[in-house]
Amino acid sequence: MCLATPAKIKSINKLKAIVDFGGVTKEISLGVLSNVKKGDYVLIHAGFAIGKVKQQEAKDIKNALKELEDVFKYKD
Repeated sequence: MCLATPAKIKSINKLKAIVDFGGVTKEISLGVLSNVKKGDYVLIHAGFAIGKVKQQEAKDIKNALKELEDVFKYKD
């Protein structure tokens, strides 16, 4: 199973971007996705931006992932 997580683009330098995963920043590649700009929300998989999403979609995905985390936390 593959999982892409949403992040906000903080800065862009050619085909690289610094993104924010809710407080954690990381450099990712924009080699697969074009037409993005600072402030956009993108889905990240294996270090690549693979899709652009709206801010509300990013929030919804983060909330769903948090719910999954909570479920698995209590299974131990």
